[in-house]
Amino acid sequence: MGRSYNEEMEYVEKLTPYSWRIKKGFVPNMKVEGVFYVNSHLEKLMFDELKQSCRSAGYGGFLPGMKQIGNVAALPGIVGKSVGLPDVHSGYGFAIGNMAAFDVDDPISVVSPGGVGFDINCGVRLLRTNLFEKDVLPVKEQLAQSMFNHIPVGVGSKGIIPMGARDLEEALEMGMDWSLREGYIWAEDKEHCEEYGRMLQADPSKVSMRAKKRGLPQLGTLGAGNHYAEIQVVDEIFNEFNAKKMGIEEKGQICVMIHCGSRGLGHQVATDALVAMEKAMKRDKIDVNDRQLACARINSQEGQDYLKGMAAAANYAWVNRSSMTFLCRQAFAKMFHSSPDDLDMHVIYDVSHNIAKVEEHFIDGRQKTLLVHRKGSTRAFPPHHPLIPVDYQLTGQPVLIGGTMGTCSYVLTGTEQGMNDTFGSTCHGAGRALSRAKSRRNLDYTDVLKSLEEKGISIRVASPKLVMEEAPESYKNVTDVVDTCHLAGISQKCVKLRPIAVIKG
Repeated sequence: MGRSYNEEMEYVEKLTPYSWRIKKGFVPNMKVEGVFYVNSHLEKLMFDELKQSCRSAGYGGFLPGMKQIGNVAALPGIVGKSVGLPDVHSGYGFAIGNMAAFDVDDPISVVSPGGVGFDINCGVRLLRTNLFEKDVLPVKEQLAQSMFNHIPVGVGSKGIIPMGARDLEEALEMGMDWSLREGYIWAEDKEHCEEYGRMLQADPSKVSMRAKKRGLPQLGTLGAGNHYAEIQVVDEIFNEFNAKKMGIEEKGQICVMIHCGSRGLGHQVATDALVAMEKAMKRDKIDVNDRQLACARINSQEGQDYLKGMAAAANYAWVNRSSMTFLCRQAFAKMFHSSPDDLDMHVIYDVSHNIAKVEEHFIDGRQKTLLVHRKGSTRAFPPHHPLIPVDYQLTGQPVLIGGTMGTCSYVLTGTEQGMNDTFGSTCHGAGRALSRAKSRRNLDYTDVLKSLEEKGISIRVASPKLVMEEAPESYKNVTDVVDTCHLAGISQKCVKLRPIAVIKG
């Protein structure tokens, strides 16, 4: 039988107005403490989730985000803290919005696919333009339709970028270098992308035939779920210097945000790895609190195979976002009888939300090489960090926070405090407040569409059911999430964007 809510609360204490500590003992075998960031609104959601799980006798299989942060803190080789960001909510293995770092030089340290997620390198890319809202409003409906026609969407959507088996192998290995060679991107797009759009340890031979078969037809497709392409308007500028460095000059400017990942290929890579790791755990006698946290020693065959396969899936996702960038540029150029170059359709930045990366960080004043798992969280490196582009050395890395359908999105920048407190990580979006099933039960899609129309947002969607699952009511308030990160100092607000057209699966 689980503990009562009041007993659980003895292990949780408030550190600052925006953060809480989870003490060792909250769940068994914790090696480090947990920490999560929330404001008063988000705090209520976190604690309600814990309360609800205490009512389900012995958790009844339902693990609240707080417990998951604790279970991650019990994994072998974890250093620092298990961190929950303000958009944190219950997920598979790790909570979504949970990051953790493992010491690469410690032989017991593990890599866990549950700490990356099934949609490997799901991420967001933002393009700027030199158009303004007044230019787009008269043709908004046609432009939305043109984008919907250009970008294949929906669950089983097939890509229009021609791809044979050999192209796929090369794309998995080369990432955006493949897109560049094939003429789908501009050379400078790579500069403004995490890892320059290519993880060098990718090995396509570690990706199963089944995963490749799923990935082959889907390249350059948006897919379903919370993925979208949006035409957005700069609504507010919080830091003019940083915004100017990104080419965002004034309110009313038009940007395009693309949110998608590695589709069926990434999902299959994760599934395959979990099966292999269950066996490795028995062999290496690795104990975890939750079966979903299946993992393998970083330096084991299984650990290395997964990291090479994950890198290949990450490369696929960058090629996918690059292909959609190409299609967006085409749609805009056609609509405005111009060229993407003349429309200044440059990539501001491209961030990953679901990825594990080897990085250098300081722990207790000593530099260490860590494998940082970011699941539903975004890298947010500070100014002067060697891994961010020259253009952003003074501002810190741009961080793209996608809102939910019909709500605003944000651009933040990384801070030194975030580097120290969260291994240079911040939130990734709004984070669900209602499960997909609950959203479908509680909402009527015609109401959702009507409310979008009232806000002046055009929508093109492949399936009405999806409209309910992705309605703003299903999510936490993205402004709450972003403000918490800003006030906690782990990233800084730069620009707020509001959507005027949404293309969804």
